[in-house]
Amino acid sequence: MAEAMARIRAELGEEAVILSSTRVAGGVEIIAGLEPPEAEPLPAPPPPPVSVAPLFQPLPDAVAAPLLLLGPHGGGKTLTLAKLATRMAMAGQAPLLVAADAARAGAVAQLAAFAAVLGLDLAVAETPAELARALARRRHGQPVLVDTAGCDLLDLDSAEALVGLRRIAEANVALVMPAGLDAAEALDTARAARAIGARWMLPTRLDAARRWAGWLGATTAAGLALDLAGTGPGVADGLTCLTPDWLAARIRLADPRTKAAA
Repeated sequence: MAEAMARIRAELGEEAVILSSTRVAGGVEIIAGLEPPEAEPLPAPPPPPVSVAPLFQPLPDAVAAPLLLLGPHGGGKTLTLAKLATRMAMAGQAPLLVAADAARAGAVAQLAAFAAVLGLDLAVAETPAELARALARRRHGQPVLVDTAGCDLLDLDSAEALVGLRRIAEANVALVMPAGLDAAEALDTARAARAIGARWMLPTRLDAARRWAGWLGATTAAGLALDLAGTGPGVADGLTCLTPDWLAARIRLADPRTKAAA
């Protein structure tokens, strides 16, 4: 037994484990072994790639295709269009403004006042046919901004009318929606706008709303892109370019825990 144990330790080392021993003719039979080495843990799988590129995309040039704004009642479409027109005018472009919002009292007059101040062309198009004629008269290389009537985007008739305008104009579409809406309401509106053809979200009233989860969640869930947002009433300075850093800083500023720590 002593000789057998010595041979086992010589061959297997001090970590050898005796499994069994049996007396046999002329001696003893010992079965020994080593504990299997602990398996190294498998490396954690890499996290799935997070693509933030589609979330932040500049609005398309309104020269190649008109930019059509749609959204709920009172969302700020007309003021947003005036802000976009002002930016273009200050950059040396003179867009054609199209008022397709004949349903709201004073909508055309409001847009006409903006156009007069900026010295821009204004066309009124209450029907798809009038929109087609207005676009046919625009100057070569002139950008076009189209203001539509505020409506319930989940209403089938309203949605079909907006789809008709988009097709006639062959336009890019942006949803103008005020911040601070109920999260479920914002999501339904964003998804309806996406179905109509919207590819961008232009949130408004970011200077007044403190709860941003609704419109931010709706933007990502509906697959809309961000570029500009309404951050004040000024026509010349009321638009802000949204970036991840800007959003993070504003969300942190609005967090009551951050204010308490400060």
